[in-house]
Amino acid sequence: MSSSVIGSPSLPPQVDTKKLPFWQNGMSAVVGIAAASFALHMFFNNRYGYFRDEFDYIICGRHLAWGYVDQPPLVPVLSRIFLAIFGDSLRAVRLMPVLAISLTIILSGMIARELGGKRFAVVLTTIAVLISPIYLSNASLLTSNCLEPLLWMGCVYFAILAVKRDEPRYWLWFGVVAGIGLQEKYSIAVLGFGIIVGLLLTEHRRVFWNKWIWLGGAAAFLIFLPNLIWNIANDWPFVQLMHNIKANGRDIVLSPWQYFAQQILIVHPLNAVLWITGVVTLLLTPRFRPYRFLGWAYLICIAVFVALKGKAYYLGPIYPVYLAVGAVVIDDGIDRIRQGWLKPAFALMLLVAGVLLAPIVVPVLPVDSFLAYMDKLPFKIPRSERSHARAALPQHYADQFGWNEVVAGVAGAWNRIPAEERKDCGIFAEDYGQAGAIDFLGPRFGLPQSLSGHQTWWLWGPRGYSGNCMIILDDDQETLEQLWTHVELVGRTPDNPYALERNLTIYICRGFKHGTLVALWPKLKKWS
Repeated sequence: MSSSVIGSPSLPPQVDTKKLPFWQNGMSAVVGIAAASFALHMFFNNRYGYFRDEFDYIICGRHLAWGYVDQPPLVPVLSRIFLAIFGDSLRAVRLMPVLAISLTIILSGMIARELGGKRFAVVLTTIAVLISPIYLSNASLLTSNCLEPLLWMGCVYFAILAVKRDEPRYWLWFGVVAGIGLQEKYSIAVLGFGIIVGLLLTEHRRVFWNKWIWLGGAAAFLIFLPNLIWNIANDWPFVQLMHNIKANGRDIVLSPWQYFAQQILIVHPLNAVLWITGVVTLLLTPRFRPYRFLGWAYLICIAVFVALKGKAYYLGPIYPVYLAVGAVVIDDGIDRIRQGWLKPAFALMLLVAGVLLAPIVVPVLPVDSFLAYMDKLPFKIPRSERSHARAALPQHYADQFGWNEVVAGVAGAWNRIPAEERKDCGIFAEDYGQAGAIDFLGPRFGLPQSLSGHQTWWLWGPRGYSGNCMIILDDDQETLEQLWTHVELVGRTPDNPYALERNLTIYICRGFKHGTLVALWPKLKKWS
């Protein structure tokens, strides 16, 4: 059937639908920028220490499943593969995010080119992605966010191709990437929703009469299905977790204006010229009318995250396409006024501005130098959770300190346990950061795997321990004395002034009063 019935509307005459050779229109420079990003992060990303969440992904990867309380399985599974191949050094742990953002830079250049960008627009897009604090951060740590920009832009890329080339089969690939994205982080569903609504609000609503977009939806569902079944079988752990977080008021809730202001900060204030131009251009100009659904998608996505009281960085993966449109507009505008010197000047200005803000998210400075740098910033670095306000460093840095001290303190208590008691002496941690650090760093001290009621550790149960001998981390003596007949405070973890968790109490508890630990376990569940 013709596109006038089920496909895209006719494209403006200036839109070139031909497929370009990969290396054309500045793509060699784009690959060079991606390589520079890779080198930058591989050089600096071992300056501090392991990040709290990195322990979570690594340890979950040792317990393969179709889901975990706080995340789908993709990042833990990939982390297990990467560590098996490259080892468990900081650079090995963070190789996957470094590669993902380098590929995102390349894909952003490809998107700019598909949107009609000439050489400068393509290169400018990738510079803008390179310097964005949100993507610098994504590349610096192994988190559930590290693959998001690549997967979100993969969806956008195939949506653009489906419209530009009037080829509905690309919607199948859109669905495949979206399904993989759902196995990485559920928030890609918001992007999918935004694009669907955007299509319905434009002439592209006709695409829903075509089988390929429905096949794409089916592909996404089938790829996501194992995790969905896991969630159903385990009584919807992620839903429970989100409910509990909202109920206890852990996160700092942003007003719509605050949310928008933080978007400007996380993508870089100078980049706001590009992405805001991109959104407005998509919504209002005839030239980009075929891609107007992407403009609507942005409005829908930001509205959903504001309504759901999401964190500012949840929207971060969406920006490369809007940076690309803005770069195309600025490139064409400079050509019209025939002031070619503005192109290198603008690119250089972005690079310098990126260097100035890079220490916020890339550990290029020693800690003391960073604290001095932070005091000189004209703004305060936002904190997304109330508990982070007490830390000297932003949470993404503070949670890279203190874990060696935690494990050393626990090891000191473990060494006080007689050898004949150790087989039935468990180590109980209050949260997944402590538990993960013990599991990852503890073997060098001879420590067994930890217990915890927090997040996925609760699903792994008491591991056969009776409870008659326990090392308890970060609790209060009065509560423990209700459960054990003998509770001894053996000390605190050594202090680290940069850490979020400091001077944690350590107890040795004996004589469990309540039968077995199995009977108590349901009450230890802590999904928040």
